[in-house]
Amino acid sequence: MGNHQVVNLQAGLYFVATPIGTARDITLRALDILASADVIAAEDTRSMKRLLEIHGVPLGDRPVLSYHDHSGEKARAKLMAHIADGRSVAYASEAGTPLIADPGYHLSRAAAEEGYLVTSAPGPSAIITALSLAGLPTDAFFFAGFLPNTRKARMTSIEAVADVPGTLVFYESPKRVAAMLADAADVLGGQRQAVMARELTKKFEELRRGTLDELAQGAAEVPPKGEIVVLVEKAKAKVASPEEIEAALRGALETQSVRDATAEVSQAFGENKRKIYQLALKLREAG
Repeated sequence: MGNHQVVNLQAGLYFVATPIGTARDITLRALDILASADVIAAEDTRSMKRLLEIHGVPLGDRPVLSYHDHSGEKARAKLMAHIADGRSVAYASEAGTPLIADPGYHLSRAAAEEGYLVTSAPGPSAIITALSLAGLPTDAFFFAGFLPNTRKARMTSIEAVADVPGTLVFYESPKRVAAMLADAADVLGGQRQAVMARELTKKFEELRRGTLDELAQGAAEVPPKGEIVVLVEKAKAKVASPEEIEAALRGALETQSVRDATAEVSQAFGENKRKIYQLALKLREAG
């Protein structure tokens, strides 16, 4: 018998996070839900059955239904019908947390709009695992998911997040990661610090640290394998001259109050708000 217990679940939708590598990373509550749900839905039914087998969770005569990115309204309606009939439905993506670059959004929204219980058994996530290991600031981060395949679209997407005030996190395939890192170096600057994490929690877990230029060259010379997360340090605050700050403040004061102009300019240049406010008052008094 596995390390789980059967509990009474009320009708509703239960999202279950599953291991991103090591099978033992699953939580006890996740196992309880998988052992107790009336219906199990999975992005990959074979992976789910294997996970249940590893942890000694008996399936019995309970259905294991497929639900993934290409599942249409019909598959979603089938799961919704089970909930409407008073059953508990546990849903797990193939690895990690459902909805986080994985299926589940439309199912979650549909269940919530119908007023059904929607809850989660939290657990593994490649994003959080990578952030905890990378050694880059974690006080703020932005997850950009998978970038487009074509270079032009990929560079446009990178440009859109270039000035985000937090660590950037991307998922990438081993076939494209060298090109992605090279494009990131072109857009963000080759000296920006970054980390490429692969096969997290698995036997061949590896973290390569360095500048974007160094990581791009390394990935081209020694192509990595497996699941990859790329993390890039946040943009450094631009150092502006007093003349640039004053010019920006004059422009802002033409259409905004002293307070609003101060807030806008201090945020844009990363300057002390009190200092900018005093300058704004002087400029306003001078006409």
